[in-house]
Amino acid sequence: MDFAYLPEDDAFRAELRGWLDENLPKFFAEYGDDGTADAGGVGIMGAMDRRKAWQRRLNEGRWAAITWPTEWGGRDATVMQSVIYSEEMARAKTPGIFNANGIWQIGPMIIRWGTDEQKEKWVSGILSAEQHWCQGFSEPEAGSDLANLRTSAIEDDGDYVLNGQKIWISTAHVADWGLFLVRTDPGAIERGAKHEGITALIVDMHTPGIECRPIKDIAGDEMFNEVFFTNARVPVANRLGDEGAGWQVAMGTLGHERVGTAGLTIGMKADLEAMVNAARSVNPAALDDPDLRDRIARAYTHIEYTRLLNHRALSKILKGEPNWPEVPIAKLQWSYLAQTLAELALDLLGPAGLFAKGGPDAIDGGTWNRLYVFQRYTSIGAGTTEVQKNVIADRAIGMPRR
Repeated sequence: MDFAYLPEDDAFRAELRGWLDENLPKFFAEYGDDGTADAGGVGIMGAMDRRKAWQRRLNEGRWAAITWPTEWGGRDATVMQSVIYSEEMARAKTPGIFNANGIWQIGPMIIRWGTDEQKEKWVSGILSAEQHWCQGFSEPEAGSDLANLRTSAIEDDGDYVLNGQKIWISTAHVADWGLFLVRTDPGAIERGAKHEGITALIVDMHTPGIECRPIKDIAGDEMFNEVFFTNARVPVANRLGDEGAGWQVAMGTLGHERVGTAGLTIGMKADLEAMVNAARSVNPAALDDPDLRDRIARAYTHIEYTRLLNHRALSKILKGEPNWPEVPIAKLQWSYLAQTLAELALDLLGPAGLFAKGGPDAIDGGTWNRLYVFQRYTSIGAGTTEVQKNVIADRAIGMPRR
């Protein structure tokens, strides 16, 4: 793999670093710097105003949506520049953005599939953080098997009438709009064609007949939701793409979800270094334990392996080849490392690691305590561990079925 950067890539990195050096300290001075990119002690929902302000600051410099076309406020960034962007954001420990679903997934799909009227109506609000967006795919009977979704949308007098339930929909209760997959062909599943008859709709979350019920997660946050539709009417004009083309829209959206994973290993390496430094302060004897030292070394090695795995996937993309099976393997590594590091942190910190947010002696604002429980979700988020293993076994290794 040859990862020599082109001159324009070096210039892109230098411009981004310069902008961050100038703007990030000013932002932290105004909104605070908890040292954790707002992922730890404050909780995700508690950081929404801060994230909105950061996205607006990014947008002022055209750094909020770099992969978008320039005509829509982006930079037409290349794949390599997207990787550079993720790396630099991870190194700087920048805050999260307000409209992650909108920027990385929904916005690009509206730009690609939407009518001129739809683009004019929604794209600018996503970018400016004027509107918050959610994405509604999973259902009680269609989580890992997305094509099994059953929320119905029946056309009636210029509207689709929606009935059904979605679940695990992030930030739906604070969203203004959402991109939802619904079934416009009720008989497709029964006739064995479940990938057909799925349609993508843009839904006003304040529509009568829509109820959001927040689900409190193990860390005490209320980020996920159940969403119920009871005769909710959505204009046909809000359909994204053709009727029945929802699967194609969804696959494009999920493809964008994988953008930016190169920065994860940088963040994980920084987390490992931070927890070791914290242990030196509050529980130095832990660093003399041979078992813990071995676990630190193994974690460091796995992070490096994952970095190289991401580079191998990137090399395939640059050559125009499918990045398979690197993507599902990288997802497994992400889940494994996230939980490994969370467990290692508490073992390194000892009794001090048990102090949670709000306690006067909480280490790093309770970051490590919260991550210990919160990172359980990585076994499910972006594809369950069991399903990823089955996909790799079936399609990559070619193991026989029983």
